[in-house]
Amino acid sequence: MLMAAATFNSLTLPFSKPEFPFSSIARTHVPTPSLNLSWFRPNGFLLCSLSSDHPTTATGGQLHHKANTNSTDPTWNWKGYSIRYQCSGSSGPALVLVHGFGANSNHWRKNIPVLAKSHRVYAIDLIGYGYSDKPNPREVGDSFYTFETWGSQLNDFCSSVVKDKAFFICNSIGGLVGLQAAVAKPEICRGLFLLNISLRMLHVKKQPWFGRPFIASFQSLLRNTAVGKLFFRSVATPESVRSILCQCYHDTSQVTEELVQIILHPGLETGAVDVFLEFICYSGGPLPEELLPQVECPVLIAWGDKDPWESIELGRAYGDFDTVEDFVVLPNVGHCPQDEAPHLVNPLVESFVSRHSKSPANASTTI
Repeated sequence: MLMAAATFNSLTLPFSKPEFPFSSIARTHVPTPSLNLSWFRPNGFLLCSLSSDHPTTATGGQLHHKANTNSTDPTWNWKGYSIRYQCSGSSGPALVLVHGFGANSNHWRKNIPVLAKSHRVYAIDLIGYGYSDKPNPREVGDSFYTFETWGSQLNDFCSSVVKDKAFFICNSIGGLVGLQAAVAKPEICRGLFLLNISLRMLHVKKQPWFGRPFIASFQSLLRNTAVGKLFFRSVATPESVRSILCQCYHDTSQVTEELVQIILHPGLETGAVDVFLEFICYSGGPLPEELLPQVECPVLIAWGDKDPWESIELGRAYGDFDTVEDFVVLPNVGHCPQDEAPHLVNPLVESFVSRHSKSPANASTTI
């Protein structure tokens, strides 16, 4: 149907100090519902575009092409669903790039050609996003659009398509996907490079007890009544998408017409609204601080210090985990550093991968 602007986080729950388990709540802002974009603040979920619902022609586990994607982009049959991905590069360590909420693999367009000079680069559209299939959440059940599902998809992609261990390069909620995949099958992930990972501030564990009933009721209102679809339709316009992008990009000159269309276009398909509403009502599942201690591979976190959705002051706490080798501040950059500042991100990725590709214990092997 349409694409939506960012996830609703007018229910911002700021904390008095950046520490885990985020138990100290300084204040809670609860807005009056309206369609005014100014009160929608996507808490770590990229924004705007939701998945398309293109016809599926996958058969027999074969790679194939389908309409309405870039003609050169292959698709992969995963459990009967068509998954779109991009690939480039013929040698070097394998990298899998994982987008954030509402985005798709085109959000890595400034990274793929550079990284592919010395790596085998794959960028995937998670199920429910971009040009991958989007099964109706009311038909597949409440437990489908979860980090466990996406983590399983990522690991299966490495086994079936990449056919190798890989480094996961992730933005926003893609970081949760990468972490979940690495914890579930540590033999697949060689390293995690996390960009402005989602803090998941609307997770039920981070909601104050007195706010939980309101948040649950509001989520139900969006998901089960016409209000959610009305909002979705109202912001699925180039003007609204541009406005939201200008919130999360510090350098607004990077918010080009090309970017607006990359985010907007895949969401202008039947059924996109259902995934959007399903995900913004997803207040359970894992938190980064729960997954980070469990990973066995090296982790590097980089953070745009001008991110208005995921505070770097809270994000710095992730750098204190023993599994995190470094926390890199990206100056004057917003929520999507890979697209806003690829000149900063690409060299960091190359250095991280090079450093951890030399270890015999982490050497590439067919899986």
